[in-house]
Amino acid sequence: MTEYEIVIGLEVHAQVLTDSKVFCGCSTEFGASPNEHTCPICLGLPGTLPVLNKKTVEYTIKTGLAMNCDIAEFSKFDRKNYFYPDLPKAYQISQYDMPLCKNGYIEFWVNGEKKRVGINRIHLEEDAGKLVHAGSIAESQYSFADYNRSGIALMEIVSEPDIHSPEEARLYLNELKKILEYLEVSDCNMEEGSLRCDANISLRPVGTVTFGTKAEVKNLNSFRAVQRALEFEAERQADLLREGGKVIQETRHWDESKGITIPLRSKEEAHDYRYFPESDVPPLVIKDSWVDEIKRGLPELPAVKRARFVNEYGIPEQDVEVLTETKAMADFFEECVKDYNEPKTVSNWLIGEFLRLLNAEGIEIKESKVTSRHLAGMLKLIKDGTISGKIAKTVFEEIFKTGKTAEIVVKEKGLVQITDEDAINDVVDKVISENPGAVEDLKAGKNKAIGFLVGQVMKETRGRANPQLVNEILRKRLL
Repeated sequence: MTEYEIVIGLEVHAQVLTDSKVFCGCSTEFGASPNEHTCPICLGLPGTLPVLNKKTVEYTIKTGLAMNCDIAEFSKFDRKNYFYPDLPKAYQISQYDMPLCKNGYIEFWVNGEKKRVGINRIHLEEDAGKLVHAGSIAESQYSFADYNRSGIALMEIVSEPDIHSPEEARLYLNELKKILEYLEVSDCNMEEGSLRCDANISLRPVGTVTFGTKAEVKNLNSFRAVQRALEFEAERQADLLREGGKVIQETRHWDESKGITIPLRSKEEAHDYRYFPESDVPPLVIKDSWVDEIKRGLPELPAVKRARFVNEYGIPEQDVEVLTETKAMADFFEECVKDYNEPKTVSNWLIGEFLRLLNAEGIEIKESKVTSRHLAGMLKLIKDGTISGKIAKTVFEEIFKTGKTAEIVVKEKGLVQITDEDAINDVVDKVISENPGAVEDLKAGKNKAIGFLVGQVMKETRGRANPQLVNEILRKRLL
């Protein structure tokens, strides 16, 4: 697409990781029975008064600081009025003209170059409920309302229109998610709706500065879906413009199964939400001393951690990207290095075997039975010659399955490495007698034959023979 420039802005809604909702004491636990976590306040019953959860404000400020925002000294809440069955009060308590955080940015790498995307604002609001649709049009369609989610604190993080490709959008979201997870202010579980994204996209002729007509794409429940939807939408708009048509300002739905966006509703006229100040929630005066206290409590953020890992541990940047993908993985790595100070070896096992097993089981590190001490203990057994690297993979799978230490697994399975020369010589005799062709090849200078013979010895010993010792014995005997 050489004739048009893509312009993208993203609105991310992140559920705040607090035990109770933003204006009442109801639980935020996911997976409860419909309407189990509700009360007169989050159901919007007459005569109830909201009481602000201080922790939700703290977490929003924390997020703003991590994203380089200015923190408001004075902020207030507003009523955003619209009528929908999942909004029992017929208005949403949100923030309009005085958000908690504004004028920030996020930086990340795109094709080897650092990219900065501005953060227009981060504001705090309450979530709406959820409609569960059932039936069919022929059977007179109906819906159920579940208000468990109603009143859970949301941070809305609104980017500037600084993103210029679907890939940049995905990388921006990935960095934003990492920051939220490192701060531990949201669990960012997109499958459970903890992190949701709406994307605005428009095109303009290359070299111009006036924005084109934008379309908003909803129902994006993964970063892959965001990228695919924006790729489709960019091509759809480009085709319209090339044919002399006009892009309509509208909201569109991403159909994952068909890989297309579908019109939902027109937005030719800006929706008038009739904002006005929330009279039941007092304005916020944010003291500098509180902001400073929150700032002092910020953890090491992903970008800083990546740079430190490269400098401190001397491991390649591509390894570091994987190791810092989640805070849990980064913490696991550092804990393991404390017990086994060979960072590259630890990195290889985490990125290789550990991630492979986690992905195969579809679980996160915190759900795994493997601890950093498990891995460090096994690596020590490799180093002191108790087990070979090949046997270690079997040992690690057993550790992953049972949570037993490497020492116990090796003892129970009889996997101690054979280092006794007499024992290995007996196996070598057998392999030499059974493979005369390979022996002749080796003596004729075909060095690949040594690998075959070593492999046969390892097979006979079920991988327990020390491979270096096997190699040495074969060379002494045959060369």
